[in-house]
Amino acid sequence: MRIVAVLCCCLALSAQAETFSARVIAVMDGDTVMVLRQGQRIKIRLANIDAPEKDQPFGPQSRDSMLEMVDKKQVQVDSQAVDQYGRIVGLLSVNGLSVNQAQVKRGMAWEYSHYHSDKTYLALQSEAQRLRLGLWSQAQPVPPWQWRELHPSVLPAGQIQSGQYGARSHAAPVKQYDASCDKKHLCSQMESCEEANFYFMHCGIKTLDGNHDGMPCESLCEKKD
Repeated sequence: MRIVAVLCCCLALSAQAETFSARVIAVMDGDTVMVLRQGQRIKIRLANIDAPEKDQPFGPQSRDSMLEMVDKKQVQVDSQAVDQYGRIVGLLSVNGLSVNQAQVKRGMAWEYSHYHSDKTYLALQSEAQRLRLGLWSQAQPVPPWQWRELHPSVLPAGQIQSGQYGARSHAAPVKQYDASCDKKHLCSQMESCEEANFYFMHCGIKTLDGNHDGMPCESLCEKKD
């Protein structure tokens, strides 16, 4: 498992915070797409939102909304972070339209303010709720993070099967690591081996490997061998 985790973080080396153009070649669900950039396939998880799962009420409609906006189109990706599965977490736009915001505005996704301070998303969601758009037309819409808790066997789009890169909690959208690399520098600040590997490989914080054996934060990572 140690090798797999390191390989995952090696992939993140090319995913530094940047803006680039790419073509959408697949839409997984209402907040995850696959793009093609210079011959490389890259999975993008839209930041700041959490869409219904495919098997959840309004999951298919949320995916259809994404298909209508971006499928087979050239898009701009503003990468914000890299998650623990090597996916880019970012802002997606097409012809100047913010896809992240559009999904919330259409009532096809929840805003997720835990990971951003932009109140635009809260305002868009409030308006969608007022107009009872999309998922807000339901009497009691269930947020996807709660729905995943009730259906633990269902994996969100792009999530690795349990046992690969560590298990992911179903209680919240994907955890984002800081692509600017300026927040964590000590093993005591790391929550998992995957996070330690990210900061070690992606950010180059070599002090995480105190004995220079190639394994960061051994107290976290030794148990993954």
